[in-house]
Amino acid sequence: MNVEALYHRHKQNWAFIYEQNVVYLRLRTMKNDVESVQVCYGDKYNWYKTEQKADMYKLLSDALYDYWEVQVQPIFGRLSYRFLLHAGDQSLYYAERWCKEYAAEYDFGNFEYPYAHERDRITPPDWVKDAVLYQIFPDRFANGDHANDPVQTEQWEATSTKLNFFGGDLQGVLDRLDYLTKLGITCIYFTPLFQAETNHKYDTADYYNVDRQFGDNELLKKLVDECHQRGIRVLLDIVFNHSGHTFPPFVDVMKNNRLSPYADWFIWRDEWNKQSDTPAYETFGYEANLPKFNTSNSELIEYLVNIAVFWLKTCDIDGFRLDVANEIDHRFWRTFRDSVKAIKPDVYLVGEMMHDAMAWLQGDQLDAVMDYPVRYSAIQFFAARRIDGKEFADTVSAQMVAYPLQVVEASFQLLGSHDTARMLTLCQGNTEQLKQAVLFQFTYYGAPCIYYGDEIGMSGGDDPDNRRCMIWDEDRQDSQLFEFYQQMIVMRKQYSALRYGGYRFLHAEAGDHKIAYERWDDSEHFIVAMNVSEQAAALSVSVKDTNADEHWVDVWSGEVLIAKARMLAMELPAFGYRLLRRHTTHNAVHNTGKGA
Repeated sequence: MNVEALYHRHKQNWAFIYEQNVVYLRLRTMKNDVESVQVCYGDKYNWYKTEQKADMYKLLSDALYDYWEVQVQPIFGRLSYRFLLHAGDQSLYYAERWCKEYAAEYDFGNFEYPYAHERDRITPPDWVKDAVLYQIFPDRFANGDHANDPVQTEQWEATSTKLNFFGGDLQGVLDRLDYLTKLGITCIYFTPLFQAETNHKYDTADYYNVDRQFGDNELLKKLVDECHQRGIRVLLDIVFNHSGHTFPPFVDVMKNNRLSPYADWFIWRDEWNKQSDTPAYETFGYEANLPKFNTSNSELIEYLVNIAVFWLKTCDIDGFRLDVANEIDHRFWRTFRDSVKAIKPDVYLVGEMMHDAMAWLQGDQLDAVMDYPVRYSAIQFFAARRIDGKEFADTVSAQMVAYPLQVVEASFQLLGSHDTARMLTLCQGNTEQLKQAVLFQFTYYGAPCIYYGDEIGMSGGDDPDNRRCMIWDEDRQDSQLFEFYQQMIVMRKQYSALRYGGYRFLHAEAGDHKIAYERWDDSEHFIVAMNVSEQAAALSVSVKDTNADEHWVDVWSGEVLIAKARMLAMELPAFGYRLLRRHTTHNAVHNTGKGA
């Protein structure tokens, strides 16, 4: 038994409360090294009389490790525990301070979840895991009011550049709400709307006013009210990492240097060095026009927090996408969360991060992050086809166990955005490959986000080509692709198993570009199968916990497949996919709980 591969620690993604007073425990072992695991748990003050054992189940595996999970309920809120591992004729106890073949009740050094406080339970807003998001880049979505067009506004069909404007505005969004309702989305995510010089508005000048190009504060309130009446929530993008160079406090600093009352709102490299080729102040990246905030300044903290409070109170905003959230200190995010959650407890706080974000996701700062790691794996598998099914499953599985379950369920799932090339372009125009990626996106955990225009087949390379104006000419829209998105949204809404049921890969082999996985909950059971190759292929999967000769129905074609002796065989055309639903209503929950 490879003891060096064993890993567990209390809290974070290894021990967390998902349901009230129920603690989820996870253990990592070397892949295919351990046959079974039990957790021995009890009350630390009376271990001898309270010790119990529970079998763990193998939740997921990645390229190197197996991950085991179990749910236990502390008797008095306190939880002391150790793991008992079995491999062949070898058994081994693993605790926080020791690992050995025998453990006595008086051994000191168990793992502990000291007390299962309900307040410590990580609680992202419940509505997020049911949501379907739609991202709008306001200048490029729809122009509903030409009176507020910027000077030298381009024709709608002109080439997108980093500097030009096209006149998209909030009135244009209001005019197209019927379109969004028809598509079926339940939440709009706007890139920044506040006063700024650029077309993207990430260089904020005035956080308290909608940019004149888009309308005004009253129009935003009207739009949010109309969205809420349609069951659509609204997220705003806010930048607290930096401002624009026209932000009045920064202008004052540039004029008055250290005599400015705002001097400490920014971070300085040296003594006001105006002779250097680089600015004397810290910036976002290397952008001199984006000075970085010093979020340890108490006055600035109050100012920035009050921005979010203002928009919650005046427009009843439902959440904030927080730009460059990982470059802001943790204390600021704790203060920010407490303030906004006090006003609207179910406000959604999602950060822009492209790496392991566990430090921000422990219930005291952000609710979730944009799931760039899963997006990257999806691009490599479905679009570029640079990785095989095994590597795809391994990387996705590793990401699934990187956070507590409720954080994964609330993650922001994207395939494209204003910062990335469009998915259809990455798929080299192959809509069937795009559909496979979308099928995965909508049957995976988290809230799927559609980048405006992807649903009608828009293409575009890296910025600024990915920010082309929305195509409203129906003759140039891919109506079949639009219908596919509609169907995926309807099914995701209809079946809870596709949103937060169990998840397990059934087929993902090295050198093979076919995958299959299942989703299930108490009432429904689905199998998703895809062939990401140019040749037709046959696929057989072993379906556990199912009756012999059970019927499965292809959701799209209506074709009935029969699982014989728990083996389900199917044919998949080139770039083909199936979404199979168990024909009869059946308690599809595996007896091992959430996992597999």
